[in-house]
Amino acid sequence: MMATISRPPTTEADDRLSSLSLRLSLAPTGSAPALLDGAWWPRSRDLGAELPSLTAVLDPRWGRITRITVNPAQWPVIPRKVPVAGHVVNVGWFRDEQDPHELLLFSYHVGRWNLLVVPPQTAPDSAAWLMAAASDPHGMSTASRLMEEAARLRTLRDADRAVEAVWDSEGGHKSRDSAAPPRVPAMTGAVPQQPMGR
Repeated sequence: MMATISRPPTTEADDRLSSLSLRLSLAPTGSAPALLDGAWWPRSRDLGAELPSLTAVLDPRWGRITRITVNPAQWPVIPRKVPVAGHVVNVGWFRDEQDPHELLLFSYHVGRWNLLVVPPQTAPDSAAWLMAAASDPHGMSTASRLMEEAARLRTLRDADRAVEAVWDSEGGHKSRDSAAPPRVPAMTGAVPQQPMGR
């Protein structure tokens, strides 16, 4: 079952606010070709609501975006057209031909760009790593490969935290406390002397 969400048209002020809060990381202009041109971290899986602010930011940089394709595995509803500041962007999808974690943007005059789509529910530290990796001009990983690597790193981090929690629960945290003075047994009286030379 598919649900379509219809939202009222946004005002110019809403468009500016959503553009300012756009979570986007792009490879440097003029860098060597890589498999990905950057990453986009949308706030929801509602393409109709998310694409206008993305294309509004990219149009001046890359030329007018005229078409976008996605993989339907990540998007519950795919609108056929999305109105964007003075023009309409056509939206299409490919199930088997397109990486499920990738968004392709096309401009008639300039070319094509591939963006990793960071899932909206991703933790900020993982999202930051994914966005940096996807915008690395020397990166040669696909979008799905980066998602797998982020999941592997998250699993390792969680395992480390679990080990640390056990260590702390067993008193290990006390040995880390550098502010605490070392424990030295209190001495009372004179130290007994050992007889020498016997």
